[in-house]
Amino acid sequence: MLSPETQLEQLRRGAAQIISEEELLAKLRLGRPLNIKLGVDPTAPDIHLGFTVALTKLRQFQDLGHQAILIIGDFTAMIGDPSGRSKTRPPLTHDQVMENASSFKCQAFKILDPERTRVVFNGEWFEIMTFEQVMRLNARVTLQQMLQREDFRKRYDTGEPVHLHEIQYPIMQGWDSVMIKADVELGGTDQLFNILVGRELQRAEGQPEQVVFLNPLLVGLDGVQKMSKSYGNYVGVSEDPKTQFGKVMSITDDTMATYYTLLLGEDVPAGHPMDAKKALARRIVERYHGEAAGHEALEDFNTRFSKRDLAHAELPIVSFEGVNPDLVSLVVHAYAAGFQQTRSRGDARRLVEQGSVTFGDEKITDPKASPALAAGAVLKLDKTRAVRVA
Repeated sequence: MLSPETQLEQLRRGAAQIISEEELLAKLRLGRPLNIKLGVDPTAPDIHLGFTVALTKLRQFQDLGHQAILIIGDFTAMIGDPSGRSKTRPPLTHDQVMENASSFKCQAFKILDPERTRVVFNGEWFEIMTFEQVMRLNARVTLQQMLQREDFRKRYDTGEPVHLHEIQYPIMQGWDSVMIKADVELGGTDQLFNILVGRELQRAEGQPEQVVFLNPLLVGLDGVQKMSKSYGNYVGVSEDPKTQFGKVMSITDDTMATYYTLLLGEDVPAGHPMDAKKALARRIVERYHGEAAGHEALEDFNTRFSKRDLAHAELPIVSFEGVNPDLVSLVVHAYAAGFQQTRSRGDARRLVEQGSVTFGDEKITDPKASPALAAGAVLKLDKTRAVRVA
């Protein structure tokens, strides 16, 4: 293993907050593999690049010789993490969660080394707890502590329901840390409260407190909000290579440095930004689909956009039947139907006015224009996306 100081220097790269670096360094100096915890709730079968930030950091700990512990929240997922939520999540059945978990593990092991990953389901301890044990666990946390959470407080103040089962979530996540004797817990910046609860429960159990290791939330394709399926600004791990490549190419140059740091652990290479972005997109496709798929996606992109040969390129085929004929409506529909991305009418209008939208060989800058959509014609939406009319 590398020296504790060298490990800390590598690990802090890209981190948003560590509580505390002194504690982490002390644990690294113990001279044994640390238990590094990452808890995941398989509330959906697919994950996006935003979630892989934590997986990438967990792999870094693995490569430094530490024990990666991936906790699959088969019980916590039935509640759903309330962090950052303005409403109660819809409940899932245990069967739904377990089906999602199988898909999640396959995707997670694109990043983690399965031979060096300990996978644990928290149902192993929660399903055998008696009601008396649940009450004793709840007695260690106060309602006042729970209402310190910004999301709970906002909902409480605005009259939006905060259900009691949601208050259980941070307690359950904290108890996971006790059960596996976590030395470090990874999470996004929205997980600070939950991980601190774990420290309190460990202290009450006479265990050393885990280090809080927070990663930044990856900004989505819009360059503003965090990556989320609900915002339509995500890149899915299981999406096909060409879609994946095209989505990564749509990020802004300013965002690209963050993607390199959080997803690859590297600086943006020197040279033209377009070349750096192509390299980023290719490597992400290679990670999830293999080297050949990455090369093919790059060649396809070059054919479609770099060589401007859209007439012969393979593009999403979109029907515009029943859609309002104005160009703004057509662009909004094309993003949704062709790329499963949500674009506001304001965003679409700006693209048109900036000259990003072309139909056939004609650039159209009038948002009120109503082009005749002949079958087979190409509607180019921006620098990296185009669709073919059905």
